[in-house]
Order: sequence, then structure tokens, then C-alpha cells
Amino acid sequence: MEQNQLRNLAIIAHVDHGKTTLVDCMLKQSGVFHEKQVVEDRVMDSNDLERERGITIMSKNTAIFYKDMKFNIVDTPGHADFGGEVERIVQIVDGVLLVVDAVEGPMPQTRFVLGKALEAGLKPVVVINKVDRPNARPTEVMDEILELFIDLGADDEQLEFPTVFASAQKGTASLAHEDCESGSLEPLFEMIAEYIPCPLGDKMLPLQLGVTLVSYDTYLGRQAIGRISNGVLKNKQAVTVINADHQKSYRKEISGLFSFEGLKKVPVSEASTGDIVVVSGLDPINVGDTIACSEHPVPLNFVAIDQPTVSMKFQVNKSPFAGREGKFVTSRKLNERLFRETESDVALQVEETDSPDAFNVFGRGELHLGILIEKMRREGFEFEVSRPQVVLKVVDGVKCEPVEELVIEVPEQYMGSVMENLGQRKVSMQNMVQKQDGIVRLVYDIATRGLFGFRSEFLTDTKGEGIMYHSFKGYEPFVGDIETRSRGALVAFEGGESNAYGLENAQERGGLFIGVGVPVYRGMVVGENSRGADLAINVCKKKHLTNIRSSTSDVSVKLIPPQIMSLEQCLQFISDDELLEVTPQSLRMRKK
Repeated sequence: MEQNQLRNLAIIAHVDHGKTTLVDCMLKQSGVFHEKQVVEDRVMDSNDLERERGITIMSKNTAIFYKDMKFNIVDTPGHADFGGEVERIVQIVDGVLLVVDAVEGPMPQTRFVLGKALEAGLKPVVVINKVDRPNARPTEVMDEILELFIDLGADDEQLEFPTVFASAQKGTASLAHEDCESGSLEPLFEMIAEYIPCPLGDKMLPLQLGVTLVSYDTYLGRQAIGRISNGVLKNKQAVTVINADHQKSYRKEISGLFSFEGLKKVPVSEASTGDIVVVSGLDPINVGDTIACSEHPVPLNFVAIDQPTVSMKFQVNKSPFAGREGKFVTSRKLNERLFRETESDVALQVEETDSPDAFNVFGRGELHLGILIEKMRREGFEFEVSRPQVVLKVVDGVKCEPVEELVIEVPEQYMGSVMENLGQRKVSMQNMVQKQDGIVRLVYDIATRGLFGFRSEFLTDTKGEGIMYHSFKGYEPFVGDIETRSRGALVAFEGGESNAYGLENAQERGGLFIGVGVPVYRGMVVGENSRGADLAINVCKKKHLTNIRSSTSDVSVKLIPPQIMSLEQCLQFISDDELLEVTPQSLRMRKK
């Protein structure tokens, strides 16, 4: 393709505003799939975790052809915890499709991702999605988006953004929200062709390609994905790879060169300036490296990535059940796996500690680290993690901590209990808006520490009807101690197997996390106490047997179903003196 026929763009939005669904429709309507091909929903969310949770975790590339043009599209995550994926792709695209829900309007993550795009000088096209929803308010949302652009300091050219109204579910788009009931995405394709600029660069200059993503192929090994900034790259060409800090370099011949077509990587003999390509055979290449001409190697500067805000200690499992369920249990395997993750996830950092069995892992939030833990346990790793801690900084001699913008939408009747709970977490209210359908939107600034353990309490307070979103805002002075867990734990003081008699006595003290027939060891957390302090109990206690029949001997035991804790719930529940034991089959909380 000629340079002026290429368009490189990213699709950015708040979580659940319809990015991946929109990409699905663009792929279908551009003829990527043949007529009788069965295509599953959210085809870009390719790994199991993304499908199970219904979220995008990793940025992914695809390409579609429209008339005589090629659109290289990058689908990005919407969660704040995966913001590192958004930050690094801004250097391989020239424009963005900002997708905004016609009901919710701009949300915290919309501000974050748009801010990154405007900082990089990218050209925005706004897509107001879900205009077919009953409570859609596209005109008001347009005004809110304009205010957001002004708040973020957009220049005059960026403020002249074009707008398309769409229903990604139906696969329709139009320039007026009243006309969006039928049709196709043709107006959106035309808008991309007209407003997103073609890539800059000169194919006559020496080769420069910045590595933005790294994937792994069983047969081809590590594959580097990036845009050719200058020059031409040919298959089997000898190149120089310069690392991200420009300190080291090595010379190697590439073994494979691929271009994107739909969801496939197609082998090509050469690629020119502006195209996004996949290169194999350059191990041990990493994100941020530059693939350069071997005669005149000139490195590219990699975009700055925001620093992590939350840390956790990952360590070898030392519980009484250690080694029973895991395939990889040694510190060497744990070390290799954690440092391997940093090669593809630029927002993650790993530090060795004084102990060879423990590692400090830094990430963007509980969900970011939780996804890493889930991936590792599915691979057969067994280890322990500590409670998440925030990363503190000293700014101008003042101790500062990360602060998040928290947006909550709750039915009016639950507003009091939510505000009371947040008041104990030292929040600062920024805004309160009464919406038409009896929903109240509350906007707070809250220390990241204050969010630990809040989600489960919030869902209980609102009976599952509340919605909460948060995104990193910046560092502010430390606000002092915050009590994030009001209740103690029920701790087993004897090992064995839980039984109905022991559990019946224990459930009078609080809520249980285990059922009948679960192996238990001394010090394991088996439930939540109804009071503030921890309580030692025996869930393995058996009924004393005699040859005298009592009047209550035939009364059946009535057990309340236990609350089976998910990984995120466990991370939110544990306190500073507790650990979470993670194995491929089990999650167990225990006292240190």
C-alpha cells in the first residue's frame, strides 16, 4: 500500500462503552469474513480470561480494507488498571476513535484515555454509541464531550472533532442520531478516511521501527509488533536491535515478516513506512526496543509510561498444604515467570527482595495484579501473595499517595449508606448529580488505599444495583490511617476436614467461606467474624458419641450456604497479617 492509502487508528473508550463490539461490526462489514462463516461475539477478545470477564485486557491489532485504503486498527482495554496498554499504542497510531456511551456520557476512564491521546497530538473522531438505548441523550453527551476536551486542554484543531452516531450492536452509523435505526457503518468508514491523517515518515531514510507490543508464537518464538517510522523493511533482512535505554544493541537477521489482514497475520516480502507489521526471529526483543538499519542504526524514543501505584509481595507457598496442588512451586520458577511478564507488560515492575523466596510486584491496581495471579495459577503455579499496598512518593518533601477519581451511580434509596461508608474512608466529594431515572451520580476523590475492600461492601450496601468506576488521578498528600476492614476473621485453630457439626457452631459467629468436607489447617481463615476482632474456632469438631440417645439426636443440622470467595474478593478481604495461598485448584486465606 502507498503511504497515503494507510490509516492507523486506535479505538479508545471507558469500559463497556462498546469498543470491541464496534470492531466486530467493522470487520464483518468490510468483508473480512466470508458469507457463511460463523463468527462469535467480541471476536477480538481472544483469550479465556477476556471472554469469561467480558473485558479487554490486552491491546490487539487488526486491519480492514475499505475501497483502496487499509485501516490498521488497535483495540485497547477500557479498565484503568490496563492503562499501560493504551499509553504505549499512542505512538503507533495517528488518530483515535473515541467511543462514548449515549446514556452514561464521558466517564473517568474516558478522561484518562482521551488525555493520553491529546497529549500525543492524535486526531480524534468521536463515536457516540448505543444511541438506540431507551434513555439515550446524544445531544447532552455531545456537550459533555466538548467540555471534557476543553478541560484536557485540546488545541483548536482537536476541538473541531467530527462526530458519528452509532449503534454497534446493530452495525449502523449516521451523521445525525435520528437516522441511526438502519443502514451500515459506511459513514464511519468515510469519516476515518477523511479525518484520520495518513502516517508520517520517509521511506527513503534508514529503517526505524519501534516495538510496541510483543506476542509469542509456539513455532516462531517472540514476535515484535510495531509501526515502521521510516524506511523499508524486507523479509530475511539483517537489522540492528537497540534496547529501550539505548545502551545495548545486537545484529540479527529477521526470520519472518507479516502484515495484518483482518484477524490474520499474512507473510509479506517487504513493508514500507507507515504500515504496522509483525517481525519474528529477533529474540530476545522487548517492548520499547528499536529495529533499525544495520548500516545507520538510529534509536527511537519510547513513550513515557506512568509509574505503578500498587504493590504486592509474591512468595513461595509455605503453608501446611504447600506442594500438593501446584506444578511449579520453587522460587526459581516464580522468578522466571514474573520477570517474563515484565517483558510484555510495560506497566508491571518486579523487584527482588532480601529473601530469595519473595518478590515485590508493582502494578496499576488490584485488577491488574489479579489478572496476573489468575494467569499464573492457570499455568500451574503455586504461591502466596500479601495484601495490596499503595506505592508512596515524596514530592517536595511531603509524603504523597496515589489518589483516584471515583464515580458511583446508585439508586436514591441506597445513597445514605454508601456516603456513610465512604465518609470513613476519608474521601472528598467533587460532584453530585440527580439523574432522571431516580439514579444519583456521586463523584469523589479517594486515596487508592481507601478503595481496598470497598467494592464488596458497596455491592452489599446497594443490593447489587450500584455501579462504580475509578481511575488514577495523581499523587496528593498522605491523608493518614484509613480503616478498610471493619470485621475480623474466623480462624481455624485445629487441622482436619470440616464437618457439619463444627460448621453449625461456627456459623453462629459470622459468615463462612467453606462448606462441608474441605481440608483445613491451623491458622486458615474460614470465615468473617460478625465483630471487629479475629476469633479462633474449630470447624473440624465432631459430635461426642455415647450409647445414650438424647431427645435432640435426630434433629438435622441446618447450614447456611457458604460464600465462595473469588480471587478479587480474597485480595480485598485479607488484612496486613494475612496471606492468600494461590494454587491451580484452590484459594486459601491464612494468617502469616
